[in-house]
Amino acid sequence: MASSAKSFLADAGYGEQELDANSALMELDKGLRSGKLGEQCEAVVRFPRLFQKYPFPILINSAFLKLADVFRVGNNFLRLCVLKVTQQSEKHLEKILNVDEFVKRVFSVIHSNDPVARAITLRMLGSMASIIPERKNAHHSIRQSLDSHDNVEVEAAIFAAANFSAQSKDFAVGICNKISEMIQGLATPVDLKLKLIPILQHMHHDASLASSSRQLLQQLVTSYPSTKMVIVTLHTFTLLAASSLVDIPKQIQLLLQYLKNDPRKAVKRLAIQDLKLLANKTPHTWNRENIQALCESALHTPYDSLKMGMLSVLSTLSGTIAIKQYFSSAPGTAATTARSFDLVKLAQECCYHTNRGIAAHGVRILTNISASCQEKDLLPLEQDAVFGLEALLVLCSQDDSLGAQATLKITLTCMVKLVKCRPHLSQSVVESLLTQLQSAQDNARILMCHCLAAIAMQLPVLADGILGDLMDLYKLIGQSATDKKQELLVSLATVIFVSSQKALSTEIKTVIKQQLENASNGWTAYRIARQASRMGNHDMARELYQSLLTQVASEHFYFWLNSLKEFSHAEQCLAGLQEDNYSSALSCIAEALKSYHKGIASLTAASTPLNPLSFQCGFVKLRIDLLQAFSQLICTCNSLKTSPPPAIATTIAMTSGNDLQRCGRISNQMKHSMEEFRNLATRYGDLYQSSFDADSATLRNVELQQQSCLLISHAIEALILDPESASFQEYSSNGTAHVESEYERRMMSVFNHVLEEVESLNRKYAPVSYLHTACLCNAVIALLKVPLSFQRYFFQKLQSTSIKLALSPSPRNPAEPIAVQNNQQLALKVEGVVQHGSKPGLFRKIQSVCLNVSSVLQSKSGQDYKIAIDNMTNEMEQRVEPHNDYFSTQFLLNFVILGTHNITVESSVIDSNGIVWKTGPKTTIFVKSLEDPYSQQVRLQQQQGQAPSQQQQQRTAYSRF
Repeated sequence: MASSAKSFLADAGYGEQELDANSALMELDKGLRSGKLGEQCEAVVRFPRLFQKYPFPILINSAFLKLADVFRVGNNFLRLCVLKVTQQSEKHLEKILNVDEFVKRVFSVIHSNDPVARAITLRMLGSMASIIPERKNAHHSIRQSLDSHDNVEVEAAIFAAANFSAQSKDFAVGICNKISEMIQGLATPVDLKLKLIPILQHMHHDASLASSSRQLLQQLVTSYPSTKMVIVTLHTFTLLAASSLVDIPKQIQLLLQYLKNDPRKAVKRLAIQDLKLLANKTPHTWNRENIQALCESALHTPYDSLKMGMLSVLSTLSGTIAIKQYFSSAPGTAATTARSFDLVKLAQECCYHTNRGIAAHGVRILTNISASCQEKDLLPLEQDAVFGLEALLVLCSQDDSLGAQATLKITLTCMVKLVKCRPHLSQSVVESLLTQLQSAQDNARILMCHCLAAIAMQLPVLADGILGDLMDLYKLIGQSATDKKQELLVSLATVIFVSSQKALSTEIKTVIKQQLENASNGWTAYRIARQASRMGNHDMARELYQSLLTQVASEHFYFWLNSLKEFSHAEQCLAGLQEDNYSSALSCIAEALKSYHKGIASLTAASTPLNPLSFQCGFVKLRIDLLQAFSQLICTCNSLKTSPPPAIATTIAMTSGNDLQRCGRISNQMKHSMEEFRNLATRYGDLYQSSFDADSATLRNVELQQQSCLLISHAIEALILDPESASFQEYSSNGTAHVESEYERRMMSVFNHVLEEVESLNRKYAPVSYLHTACLCNAVIALLKVPLSFQRYFFQKLQSTSIKLALSPSPRNPAEPIAVQNNQQLALKVEGVVQHGSKPGLFRKIQSVCLNVSSVLQSKSGQDYKIAIDNMTNEMEQRVEPHNDYFSTQFLLNFVILGTHNITVESSVIDSNGIVWKTGPKTTIFVKSLEDPYSQQVRLQQQQGQAPSQQQQQRTAYSRF
C-alpha cells in the first residue's frame, strides 16, 4: 500500500513546482546549453518525465529535435544518455512531426571516425526503426557496419538489423542472405554467430522468406550440434514458427523429438520452455499424439525438474480446448476407461509426489479434466482430484516457506474452480478447509480464509453450526498484533460475514469489536467495516465507522467515514421492514432518507478536486431517488383507500373511451410513478456506462438496481395500466445463469417471486383492487428487505483510465472565440492521450475512442435571413484506435451563419467487447463566424447604390407637382 502511494507521488511529481509545458521545456533547454557536462546529462535524463507529463506532439517534436542536436554535437556519454531516453520513450516516437530533420541530425554521426560513436548511432537508428522502417540510407549503413572490424560496432549493427527486420519487409528480404552467409562463413566467430541467429526470428513477412529461414535453421541444428548453438537455434526456430503460424505443428514435433532423444538436460529444458510458449499461444494446434508423446516422456524421465516442466506444459494444455481433443479422439474410446489414459495415470501418480510443485501440477490437471470434460467415465476423477487437493492442503498449510505458499495458492484456486463446476463436492472441500484452519500457519490461514469466502459467495455452504469454531479461532488470533495477524483478522471476519447471511448476533458483534479494541489498528477496523458494508451487515459496519471517526487526521477522511456511517445507519433502518405493514414501511423509508441526506452532505464535503468521488455521489443520489420513488408508490397505493374512485367513474370512463378512468385518480398517479421508475432505470444505465474502471461485481450491483426499477415499472404496467398487452416472456429470468454473490442470489429470488405474483394476479382479477396495490407494496418491501451491498468500486479503484484532449486551433484565452470566415470551413484537429494508473487493462481495455463533435449557434449577428437547418448545426462522429495510448483525427466544420458558435467535443471509449462507455471528457471552444471581405464589399456597394436611386425617386415624385 505504502509503495503504491510512493510510486503515485513520484509519478505526479509531488513536491516539484508545477510548470506549464513551455516553461518545463525551456528549463530543460537551459540545462542542455550549459557548459557543464553533469548539468547537460541531468537535463537529458529528465526528458522522459516531461514526455509522460505533457504527451502531446507539439512538445515532443521540439524536445526530440533538441535531443538530436545534443546527439550531433555532444560527446559519446551524452549520446548514450540520448539513446537511453529514446529507448525509454519509444511509444512517443511516432509523435515526432519533423522526422526527416530528426533523422538527419542523428544520422550525421554515422560518418564519424570513432567506431563507438557509429555504434551508438546504429543503436539509435535501431531504436527509431518503428518510424523510419524504409530509410535506405539507414539500411545501407547497417549492412556496411556488419562487415566492420570493431566488435562494438558489429554488435550495434546486429541490434539495428533485428529491429529493422521486425519492421520492414524490404530490409528483411535484403539482409536475409547476408545474415545466412555470415552464419555459415568459417571466418565468423561462434559467439558472433550466436548473436546473428536470433535475427532470423523476424523473417516472417511472407511464406517464402519464412520457409528459406526455416531451412537455414534446420541446417544449423544439424551442422552445429554444440549445446549453445542448438539452444539458440531451436529457440529462434520456435519464435519464427509462432510468428508465421503455419509451421507450429512441425515445430511441436521437432521440440518433442529433442525432448525425447537429446540426452542433454539444457536442451531438454529449452524444449520444455518452448513447448510451454506454444501451449499458451496456440493450444488448438496440439493433437492427441503430441500430448501422448509428452505424457510418455514425463512418465519415463527420472529427473524431477524435467518432470515438473513437462507437467507445467500439460497443466497449461489441460485448461484449454486441447484436453477435449485428447479425450474425444482417443482410439477405441468405448473400450477404454478414464483411468487408463496416460495423462490421467501421470496426474494420479504425481498427485502424491514428494515434490510439492509436481503434486500441484498433478492436481491442477485432474481438476481441469473434471471441470471441462463432463463424460460419465471421467466422473471418478472428481474424487481423485478432491483427495489430491486435500493431501496437498495438509502438506502446505503447515509450511511457512514461499514455495509452500505458492503451491497452496494453486491448490486453493483449484478447489474454488472444482466447487464452481461440481457443486456437490463443496461440502467435503469446505470441511477439509475448516479442519486445517485450526492448525495451519498464519500465512496459510489468510489464503484459506480467502478460499472459503470465495466458495461461500458462490454457494451457501457455510452453515451456522461452524460459526462457533470460527469465533473461537477469532478470539485466539486477536491476542497478537503482528501484521499477519491483522491481515488474518480481516480475512476471518469476511468469512464470518459471508457465513452469517442474516443479521449478526449480538455475541458475534461483541467478540469482533472486543478483538479490534485489544489488538488492532484503525486500518484493520476500517477494512473489516468495509467488508461488512459489502456483505450487507450494516449494523456492524455503522458501529465500526462510528468508532473510527475520531481516529483520522484529515477533515476529508472524517467526512468520508461520517458519510459511510450515515449510509450504514440508513440501510439498517430498512432492515426492520415487514410485509403488509405499510405505515411502518413509510416511516422506515423516511428515517433512511433522513440519514442518506446527512450522508450525501458529508460525502460532498469529503470530495476533493483530485478525488471527486463522482461514482459514490452518483450511486447514493440514485439510491435516495429510488427510496423516494418507493415511498411515493406506497402512498399512491394507499390512496385507493383514502380516495377511492367516485361513483360516476365508470360513466366517465365509458364517455371518454379511456377504461383506466374508472379507477379514479390512482391511474394518473400510477402513470407518473411508472415514468419515474423508468427514468431511474435510465439513470442507473448512465451510471453503469460512465464506470469504465469498475470491477464486474460493482457493475453487476448497479445492473441489479436498474433491474429492480424496471421490474416495478413493469409490475405497475401489468397490474394497473395495461394488463392486456403485458408480456412476461422477456422478464422471466433464466435459472441457469451463474450467480456470483449472496446479494445477487437474494435479489434474483425476489425478482422471480414478484414476477410470479404479478402474473397470477394479472390473469385472475381486473384492475384496480386492493390485491393489486398490496402486491405492489409487498414487492417494494421485498426489494428493500435485501440489504444493499456497497461493492469494491465504492471504496477502492483498482484500475484508473482517463483521456486528455487537446484541440487545435485553440484560443489563448478559453473565453475568446476563434475567428472564421463564413465561406470557409474550419479544420478542427482533435488529439488525445489515454492515461493509465498502476494496473492498466485490469478489468477492460480500450479498443477505440469515439469522438463526437457538435456545434450550436449561440448568438446571431448580421441579417436575419432564412437558412436551411442543416447549415445551422454540425454533428459529426469518428472512431479512432489509439496507438501507444495516442490518437488524433480531424473534423471539417461549416459556419455559414454569422455569429458565435459553441463547439463541443465529447469522447467515449469502446472496449474490446464492443461496449461503449461514456467516460468523457467534454471540451468546449467558441468560434465567431465573420462575413468574408468580398461579400461584405458587394453588400456595401449594393447598399450605397440603393441610397441615390431612392433620392432620385423622391425628386421625380416632387417635380410632378
